[in-house]
Amino acid sequence: MTGRCVIAGCGPAGAMLGLLLARQGVEVLVLEKHGDFLRDFRGDTIHPSTIQIMDEIGLSDALLALPHAEIDRLRLRTADGELTVADFTTLHSRWPYIAILPQWDFLDLLTTEAAREPSFTLTMNAEAEDLIVRDGVVRGLRWTDADGTHETEADLVVAADGRSSALRAAAGLVPVAGAPPMDVLWFRLSRQPGDPEGINARVDGGRILILINRAEHWQAGYVIPKGQAEQVRAAGLGAFRARLAALTRLDPGPDGEALAERFGELTDWDQIKLLDVRANRLRRWWRPGFLCIGDAAHAMSPVAGVGINLAIQDAVVAANVLGAPLREGRLRDAHLAAVQRRRIVPTVVIQGAQSLLQRRLVAQALRAKRVTIPPIVQRLTRLPGIRAVPPRLVGYGVWPVHVRAGRTPTRALEGSDR
Repeated sequence: MTGRCVIAGCGPAGAMLGLLLARQGVEVLVLEKHGDFLRDFRGDTIHPSTIQIMDEIGLSDALLALPHAEIDRLRLRTADGELTVADFTTLHSRWPYIAILPQWDFLDLLTTEAAREPSFTLTMNAEAEDLIVRDGVVRGLRWTDADGTHETEADLVVAADGRSSALRAAAGLVPVAGAPPMDVLWFRLSRQPGDPEGINARVDGGRILILINRAEHWQAGYVIPKGQAEQVRAAGLGAFRARLAALTRLDPGPDGEALAERFGELTDWDQIKLLDVRANRLRRWWRPGFLCIGDAAHAMSPVAGVGINLAIQDAVVAANVLGAPLREGRLRDAHLAAVQRRRIVPTVVIQGAQSLLQRRLVAQALRAKRVTIPPIVQRLTRLPGIRAVPPRLVGYGVWPVHVRAGRTPTRALEGSDR
């Protein structure tokens, strides 16, 4: 088998890059080690920046036709009261909200659209095994499926295989790791009429609970100090439910009590999944014939749910820069370096902001017996100039990324002045 580009991993970055390259006429093979996309508690937050990108490639209507919830505010509640951390209604955007939808629906949409392109191939249950390297240059990929081992020659191999990327290690690229102070225990709760809307954080007594409106249910995250999951489990499920109930009772009136009673739905630890929070970044994202994007290049903390959107932006920039050189057989190291150069500043800025929030807010909240909101913070967040920063940074990132190649399906251009 031969091909211009082989992408390992069909998450958001791999699927988007495959679609955009195929629309430019590049022969693309995408390998996904699982047989489907159905996995819980993945990145399900689609920010305005990603909706804009989907609009530029003609898929925003199809995206927003999928069942989803729209979150226009991020709120924090303590024993002192409530603070609006980010108000997306202040954005000058057609999409002043975060869309919450299952990642498997998002990936199905991208891959179904990509499959319309004759140069796109997606192979499921196919796991990348090792790089083919000759004279110091990556020339292709060895991978396995039910039929055995295959070797695919390619001008470019892209690792979009996540934060534990095997191909990144095979390429000899080692990320510099950060030190997030927390892990997260994820679980589901039913939603009832009258429940609060949006994304709500409750903080008190060294405990943090995040509730994300998923329309048909709550996705809940209980933030714990790093490495203490076993201690939480050892204390018993009853104690765990009691901690959660105490946090929801921060809400005055019957709403808080109704939510507190909902934790009785947790009857087994198997309902609760641990997210081992990591943050890291490669110093160099590439070597000749090889490129890392998304979590393979920079694992993000779950703070503000920006990871999927940064990965999508990586894919867009990679397609803009690499599409024509791949199609024309003139890919050079300078093209790969250009992808990293255009993406490294947003990555560093966002990771720096996440690290600051984790050290100054999350770590302190996990140690404090009582969390209060200083009056000066309340006043500052009401100032228009300051109030506009969090939604802009969360919603769009450091600077906008636009699709400049692969916007229009190739089938629609047949017979036109391409």
